[in-house]
Amino acid sequence: MFKLIIAIIRDSDASAVTDALIAANFRATRIASTGAFFRQGNTTLIIGVEADKVEAVIDTLKLACGPAPTDGGHRATIFVLNAARHEQI
Repeated sequence: MFKLIIAIIRDSDASAVTDALIAANFRATRIASTGAFFRQGNTTLIIGVEADKVEAVIDTLKLACGPAPTDGGHRATIFVLNAARHEQI
C-alpha cells in the first residue's frame, strides 16, 4: 500500500528538512503556505512512500526540524493518508 504524507513545517526548517529527505532518498514536493492562526510562513511538503517507509520519513522530519519553538507552537504538523493510486509519468 502506498501512503501520502503531508508535512507542514516552519519556513525556517524547510531547507534542512528537504536536504535531510533527499539524503535519505525520499522525494518531496515543496509548496509555500501560510498558517492561519499566526499568519506566519510555512512550507508544506507532499511525500509519497510505501507504507513501510512512513516511520522512516517521520523520523527524518523529527530529526531535521529545529528545536521546539518558545512561543508554544509546533515544529511540524504531519498527516499520513492512504493513497488509492500512485503513478509517476
